[in-house]
Amino acid sequence: MRRQRPWRRFPAVAALVALAAAGRLVGPPVAAAMGPLEVLASNPRYFTDGTGRAVYLTGSHHWSSLVDIGPTDPPAPFDFTAYLDRLQAMNHSFIRLWAWELTRHIADGEPRFIRPHPWARTGPGTALDGKPRFDLTRFDPAYFERLRARVQAAAERGLYVAVMLFEGWALQRSEAPWRWHGHPFHPRNNVNGIDADADGDGRGLEVHTLAVPAVTRIQEAYVARVIDTLNDLDNVLYEIANEAGAYSTAWQYHMIRFVKDYQARKPRQHPVGMTFQFRGGRNSTLYAGPADWVSPDSTPSEPYLTDPPAATGAKVLLSDTDHLCGLCRREHRTPADARAWVWKSFLRGLNPIYMDPLDDHPVREAARRAMGQTRAWAARIDLAAMAPRNTLASSGYCLATASASPEEYLVYLPRSRSVTVDLSATSGPVSVEWFHPRTERTLTARPVEGGAPRSFTSPFGPDAVLYLRAAR
Repeated sequence: MRRQRPWRRFPAVAALVALAAAGRLVGPPVAAAMGPLEVLASNPRYFTDGTGRAVYLTGSHHWSSLVDIGPTDPPAPFDFTAYLDRLQAMNHSFIRLWAWELTRHIADGEPRFIRPHPWARTGPGTALDGKPRFDLTRFDPAYFERLRARVQAAAERGLYVAVMLFEGWALQRSEAPWRWHGHPFHPRNNVNGIDADADGDGRGLEVHTLAVPAVTRIQEAYVARVIDTLNDLDNVLYEIANEAGAYSTAWQYHMIRFVKDYQARKPRQHPVGMTFQFRGGRNSTLYAGPADWVSPDSTPSEPYLTDPPAATGAKVLLSDTDHLCGLCRREHRTPADARAWVWKSFLRGLNPIYMDPLDDHPVREAARRAMGQTRAWAARIDLAAMAPRNTLASSGYCLATASASPEEYLVYLPRSRSVTVDLSATSGPVSVEWFHPRTERTLTARPVEGGAPRSFTSPFGPDAVLYLRAAR
């Protein structure tokens, strides 16, 4: 979690709800989540929920969505209901539920206190934070009750939830001494004699390795408890760890296989994901692993932030600003920048998600609205039958039916107001519709005849979407 800002509570959502009620948010009402998800065999860029339709995942996620975290001890409770109101008003479909392993840490010079945790704080003895030590053989029921309640509440709003199991950023990147002193696997913090700092360097990064078998067994028992708590719910995905470093590869692969093996004994099987390893990770490690879905980094050869590579279907790709640019203050300077990132990602077969401080910044507001817009379009088109076909449009951004005779084309114009679309393989009349993401206006134009490349000029200027559909 790079470039995290000091903690802020988000504002009221009444204006967003009013926009939704007034019809300013395009698309159908959010439907109840169905599932469980599995990779869509005919188009593995996406998941499906058992209906055969493609499920497009997009939405804002927030650091305090599962456990409370803030500058006071105890931290102020997070208003999860208001958060869901906000997401529903924006027509989002996905969140991450963040896990935090430390009891406290310091980032950007600001202390952050965290609770609850999976394990019971029973003592005897006092941990380094002045509270009772953890008993790592006993779970805190309140943690798992909260976990289940929040996943269920999200399902009622039509939201899929990636349940983060472990968190690696704070262990590496927050400030000493609490980045290790705040961990339950520090020997001063538990009654079980567990010390994950195998090399004694005072960092404890071995928490996310297989170096200490006793630690791995405790982690497996915790993961099993999470699965037991959530297996009967349909709107679940799992994420092994947020930004554990490159040293964690073998451990993450092991945990992915453990989740899959343990789920195999259960009625439902939920997808398992691996997100970018910060620092030192490589996207190739994600692609080569056993995860069903991955969140890559943006690199010169794979610029997911500026010109996303087209998804191939080798993995379902959730393109997450958390790993691409943090809060994107330098990269997304204007609302158009943030909006373009969402639309480019969608047109390249990705599932864009946004790390969101839930403030009123116009750049982030543009990203939120664009995610809701793309979700509405994903529901309108036959997404399961479509693939990125960039060469069909001069703009380079085109989703089209993956067949010899495409029926639908969705084209994005990020910079120019004109585009040429190759309709050579589509015969007969083709309907023409324009959509303007900034104003959410639509305009129907005269149909054109297929059978050749055709040129189109946006009535809105650049930053426009063109929808073409063959007459049936």
